[in-house]
Amino acid sequence: MDGEVRVALLEADHVDPPLRPIAGDYADMFVRSFGARAPELTFERVDVVGGAPLPAVGAHDAVLVTGSRHGVSDGLEWVDELSGFVRTAVDRAVPVVGICFGHQLIAHALGGQVARAGNGWGVGGHDTSVHTTRDWMLPSVERFRLLMSHQDQVVDLPDDATVLAATSHAPIAAFEVGSAVGFQGHPEFAPAYLDALLAGRIERIGATRVAQARASLSAPTDHELVTDWLVGVLAGPARR
Repeated sequence: MDGEVRVALLEADHVDPPLRPIAGDYADMFVRSFGARAPELTFERVDVVGGAPLPAVGAHDAVLVTGSRHGVSDGLEWVDELSGFVRTAVDRAVPVVGICFGHQLIAHALGGQVARAGNGWGVGGHDTSVHTTRDWMLPSVERFRLLMSHQDQVVDLPDDATVLAATSHAPIAAFEVGSAVGFQGHPEFAPAYLDALLAGRIERIGATRVAQARASLSAPTDHELVTDWLVGVLAGPARR
């Protein structure tokens, strides 16, 4: 694809300053990892968690919503505004990709349900089984592996949504609804960043689960594969 694809990168959180030397802020991770796979993508970073106004729907070719420490049901005004933005974008068939919190936000905004995972935190590397393959999921595979770090997860899909992939921990690890696609895993994460994040969350998550998660980080992941898939969503049919 030769033309520029303008992506609104909606920042729903920021990396804590002590951890930023590892891989930068969350938006930096997306720009670096997605840009390396698709130089035609250009990103406008919008600090929605920091109070920046949302752009007009349609001002960009596509939308990417990052992860966040906040939950979709926390009663935050910016989350409600972002939910409305996503609804309008999908109504207008603008491609939307949501990662972790962004994945949950898409479900929440369009009538699905998000709740605390009954089996605790989903952290570390997780093998994921593909249930449904779309035309942007090329090359097609039966399984892939991503890094995860989440306490909430999608438990009920919006109407007309399709489960794309599942893990043993998260039965809805990826889904598609209209022009929107959500992935619970983090294709933008570097293992070193997740390792440092987990090291600071032992009391919140539990020592045993953190130790297991940190041990899983040495296994290879399929971040480039999933990034290529999601580039296909953001850039649309011309990219495919």
